[in-house]
Amino acid sequence: MKTFETRGPVSPERNYVVRRTAEIADFIKRVKQGRYIVIFAPRQTGKTTFFRWALDALADEAITYFPIQLDFEEYKNFSPDDFYYYLQKDIHKEIESVFEKRNETLSHNLIQFLENTKITNHVSMREFFEELANLLKYQRLVIVIDEFDGIPEIVVRDFLHSLRRIYLSDVDARCPFSLGIVGVKSITQLNYDRSISPFNSQDEFALPNFTLEQVQELLAQYTDEVGQTFDPDILEVLHKQTAGQPFLVNRFAQILTEELDIPKTDIIGMKHFSEAHTRLLREQNVNIQHLITNIRRYPRFETILMEIVSYDAGVAFNLDNEFIAELAAYGVLVEGPDGLCRIVNPIYQYRIMKAFQPLINGLEREYFPEDTDTYFLDYLTPNGHIRLLPLLDNFQSFIARAGHRILQGPDTPQEFVGQYLLFAYLDQFVRLVHGRMYLEVQTGRGRMDLLILHNSQKYIVETKIWEGKRSYTAGKAQLARYMALEDASEGYYVVFDHRRNPASQAETETLDGLTIRSYVIPVMQEVPSEPTGRNLNKEGV
Repeated sequence: MKTFETRGPVSPERNYVVRRTAEIADFIKRVKQGRYIVIFAPRQTGKTTFFRWALDALADEAITYFPIQLDFEEYKNFSPDDFYYYLQKDIHKEIESVFEKRNETLSHNLIQFLENTKITNHVSMREFFEELANLLKYQRLVIVIDEFDGIPEIVVRDFLHSLRRIYLSDVDARCPFSLGIVGVKSITQLNYDRSISPFNSQDEFALPNFTLEQVQELLAQYTDEVGQTFDPDILEVLHKQTAGQPFLVNRFAQILTEELDIPKTDIIGMKHFSEAHTRLLREQNVNIQHLITNIRRYPRFETILMEIVSYDAGVAFNLDNEFIAELAAYGVLVEGPDGLCRIVNPIYQYRIMKAFQPLINGLEREYFPEDTDTYFLDYLTPNGHIRLLPLLDNFQSFIARAGHRILQGPDTPQEFVGQYLLFAYLDQFVRLVHGRMYLEVQTGRGRMDLLILHNSQKYIVETKIWEGKRSYTAGKAQLARYMALEDASEGYYVVFDHRRNPASQAETETLDGLTIRSYVIPVMQEVPSEPTGRNLNKEGV
């Protein structure tokens, strides 16, 4: 039986696959036009699989093309001499491999050439390709270089100079005729001299995430082979939660079809999806590890990411900004239809919140007043439903009791401390009552929709930062629309107010037949300074 693959290149013989037929056709069209192409996408998006399939399709289509693939992943710390030495060895092996696949024999002249000609620098590399073109006769050499980001910095400028000279030569004699570089970054994001690049912007090839139709195609292959079906609603929710990110889609499918031990006679439904989703939100895997490593590279990343999810004003998607460009290259940010940054999917946003959330805020034992015996489990009704209104009322009181101490926790960013504390508070409660909490699909910037599932009930908590009365009022209407979409009768709206002297508010109202409980929670701006000068007694004298 085939499997869903998350550990490397996939094979149609062993795995369920998204064939990306349209994308491969587009790539081959550009190759036939002699383009020098950049294939860029974040890690675990299927770049390696894609270009291997593209080269196979090109080889099958016509003998005119001679496609080979290289990989620069191991080259990063090489000296120039080592780089060109191993580059030549890899080219040699790839040429032999192509002839072997075609059941053909290398000519004597080609064998002698490959054994005796040495590539020692960028100029000899260009001359090597010129002679190789003559020996390959009427075949057009096509090279795809995987992990191009691994090219040693010391050689990259001269390497691109030579590629540019080749690219500008007579197209009929050009060797390589077409060339693709595969990496995380687009050519405009690489720290190279753009004036020497042979890659025009029109030749950048962004490999997109899976569409909903492609996700449906992928899981239909499992159904066709095994006979087990999926609730159609699952496929839409899965796509929304992952935004079609290939690793996450396949990991979801692995959990649902291999790890939950669902009888093959059962339809895979929303209950199963919820279990798989919770597991994915809590587990460590290579994709999430890459995400966490990348967002922690610079302290500035935390501010940018939290600004995106907390303020209506948003953050402009500007690739000329090095931090935005880096986060986009890592697959964390995309450009929304409004030209503003958006986090790629709700799963990433949830894990980002968990990554930046302080492990211990120092106030966990003060969630409830000292003079009461109240605890989290007291916020369940006798029949096991969540009493979310008093639970959030208590959170509002907790922030007021804690005062400036909420700013004294380790590594607590002042501007977003409210969201972190609410996230930690609800997360602890949901775990204790064996519920599930995750971020829903963002329907607008500057908001964070927490969806809590417990005992077959759904609870929605939207949180944001105060940006004025108009924004506050608009947020209620936005929440009401979202509640109607999710068929939820109650919604909770928590706004953190960072103004100098804000007033605490709590109100319940009905919009379009839906009940909304709103909170405006003041957040201390700074720790009060200690009195200066001489010591004062309690009477101030």
